[in-house]
Amino acid sequence: MFPHERSVDSFQHAQKLSCTRFFWIVHYLADYEDWDWLFEPVPWQADQRHAWPSQWQPDSGTYLVPRDGYEHTNYHKDRTVTRLSSRDGWRIPPNIDADGFDFSWHPLPSEHYQHHFGTQWQTAGGPVYNSGADSVKLETVQHAVAKPTNKPWTVPAGVEPVDQSWHPNPFDPPYRYQFGTQHQRTGGPVYTVSGATEIKYVDQIRATTNQVATAIYEIDHLCGSAGQIPNTTRTVRYFDNYRDTLIRIAKSIGDQHEFVWICSSICDYTGFDFSWHPEQWQATMLHVFASNDQKFGDTFFMHVPTFAARAEKKQLLEWYDINYVSKKRVPRRPMPVVLHDADSHVDAVKNTDWIGPVATFTNQDYVPGNLVTIALWQEKTKTVVPLSLGASSVVVPRTAVPYIQTQLYDYPYIDRAQRILELGDPVLDIVFISNGEINAKIYFEHLKWNVEQTRKNRIHHVSGINGRVAAYQEAARHSRTPWFFAVFAKLEVTRDFNWSWQPDRMQQPKHYIFHAHNPVNGLVYGHQAMIAYNKRLVLENTGAGLDFTLDQPHEVVPICCGTAMYHESDWMCWRTAFREVLKLKASLPDVESEHRLNRWLTVDSTEGGWSRKGAEDGAEYYDSVGGDFAALKKSYEWAWLASYAFMKRSLTTDQ
Repeated sequence: MFPHERSVDSFQHAQKLSCTRFFWIVHYLADYEDWDWLFEPVPWQADQRHAWPSQWQPDSGTYLVPRDGYEHTNYHKDRTVTRLSSRDGWRIPPNIDADGFDFSWHPLPSEHYQHHFGTQWQTAGGPVYNSGADSVKLETVQHAVAKPTNKPWTVPAGVEPVDQSWHPNPFDPPYRYQFGTQHQRTGGPVYTVSGATEIKYVDQIRATTNQVATAIYEIDHLCGSAGQIPNTTRTVRYFDNYRDTLIRIAKSIGDQHEFVWICSSICDYTGFDFSWHPEQWQATMLHVFASNDQKFGDTFFMHVPTFAARAEKKQLLEWYDINYVSKKRVPRRPMPVVLHDADSHVDAVKNTDWIGPVATFTNQDYVPGNLVTIALWQEKTKTVVPLSLGASSVVVPRTAVPYIQTQLYDYPYIDRAQRILELGDPVLDIVFISNGEINAKIYFEHLKWNVEQTRKNRIHHVSGINGRVAAYQEAARHSRTPWFFAVFAKLEVTRDFNWSWQPDRMQQPKHYIFHAHNPVNGLVYGHQAMIAYNKRLVLENTGAGLDFTLDQPHEVVPICCGTAMYHESDWMCWRTAFREVLKLKASLPDVESEHRLNRWLTVDSTEGGWSRKGAEDGAEYYDSVGGDFAALKKSYEWAWLASYAFMKRSLTTDQ
C-alpha cells in the first residue's frame, strides 16, 4: 500500500479516516494504470457518490465518495476499470479446464450469491464464485469447458463412446443417464451418478452403434433382383405368405445368430443403414419396416430365439408382437408394367409370363410401376387394385391368377380404395344414330349442347344407314374409343348425365344398357335408352338374334340417361311399340317382361293411341306366327314394317 492508502472495512470507516472533502474507494484486483486521481465532480454533483464500470459490471467497486456522505450514486460510463484475474473466492470442479475460463469476472458489489457458471453441456457445473450467501444465481455471461472423464461411464460393446466430457446438471437428483444411438434413445452409453435409482434419457448427443444383427437373409420373390443386397448370408424363396416364410428362416438359423435382418428381393436397399437396432425394451419384438407407404412391409429385424419359439402359436403374422417402424421406409422396386391393347385385362393377366409377385396391367400409353404398394403378408392382403374408375390400369397379384376365369372379380380380394386421381380413363366417344326421325336434328343439337359443358367427349353423327346392324357397325367404325355411347335419335338426353362414366375393364368386354323414361306408359328401363357399346363386339355382331344388344354379353346400368321421345309421329310410335312387344313376348316367361308387356298393352297417353295399337299389333303378330324366329326378324327391315303397318292400320311412314 502507498502511504496515502488505508485499508477499510466500510464506507463509514473510510469517512472517519478521510482528511479531504472526497476520498477514493478502490479494489485490490483493479488495474488503475493511467487513472485520473485528480478527478473532481462539478459542484452540483459534489454530494453524489461516483462509480465506474468494469469489463463485466456497471459497478467495478471503484468510487469517489464525499466525506460528508451521499444519497445518490452517479454511474459513469466514460471509462472502464479493468478487473484483474484472480481465483480468490472461486471453487473449480475437477473436471473443468480452468485455463480457458476468465477469472477476472466479478459480481456486482451489492450481490450476495453463489454464482454458478455453466459448461458446454449444462447451465451449471462450471466454476462457482461465492460472494457470501447460500442463494444460487446462474450466470450466463461465459461458460467453462468440461474435460472428458471415464469414471462414471459404462459403454456397451459395439457402441462408439459419446463425448465423455458430458456431465449432468449438479442440481438434478441422482440418475442413471441413458444415452441413445443414431437409431434409438436406448442402447448407448450410461452415465451413473452415485445413489441413482431412476433412469433419465439424454437426447443432447447420441452414440454411434455398429451393426447389431449379425446376418442378412434375403427372401427371393422370383422377381429377377435377388442377390443385390451386400453381405447376404443366404437367400430363401418366398413361401406363399410371410408368416410361414419367416418361421422357416428362424428355425433354419437355430443358434447361429441372435439378431438377423430379413430382406426382400423386391426392395431396394441402396443407402439402407443396417446398423439400426431397436430400443432395449423392444429387443424381442419383430420389427417391420414399411415398404414405400405400406405399413405391412417386406423388411424385418428379428430376434431369432424369440420368434422361433413363439411365432407358430400365432395364426397370423399380424397377431405377433410387432413394432412397425414407420420412420425408416424401404422403397419397393417398380413392379413390371404389362401394356396390352385388349378391352379387358382378363386375358392379359391369365397369359402373361410373371416376373415377381405383383404387376400392373394397362391399356394406356404409360403407367409407372410404383403407384400402389400392396401388402404380401397373406393372400387376403394381396389385393387386386383398380387404379381408376374404369380400371384402365390395375395392379394384380400373381396369386390371383388361378382364380380368374372370365373376370378379375373371380378373385375374392379387391381393393377399390386406392384409386389414383391423376390416372384417369379416356372418355368415351359419342355416336348419334338417326334414320329419318322427325326431330332428330333437335335432339342432336341438344346432345351437343349437353356434352359441350364437359368439353371432353368427341361427338359423331351417323345418319340414313339402312338396316339396324349396318347402322350400329357404322357407328362403331366412327368411334375412336374401345367403347362408345350410342345415342338414338328418339332420345332426349338428361342434362346431368355423367359423360365421364366408364365401362369396367376388369370384366370381359360387354355392352352396357342404361335406363330411359318412357313418357307414354311410365316405364323406366333399357328400351330406347343410351347404350355403351363395345366397339369390337359390335363389329363382330351379325345380328343373328332378335335383339342386337342382348345377343352379346351385356349389363344393365340403372342410371336414367334421358326420355324416349318415340311418340312424336304416329308411324314412329307404332313401329317402336310393335318391335318392343315382339322382344318382350319372346322373353317370356319372365316376371319383369310380363309386367312391361302389360303396360305397353294397356297404358297409352298419346292422343291417337298409336303406342298401344302398335303393341297390340305386335302381340297379335307374334301369336299368329307362333313366335317363329324367322318371321319375327322381318321386323328388322323398315320396308316390311311399313307394309305391315299400312295393311293393319292404313298407316303411312313419315317420309
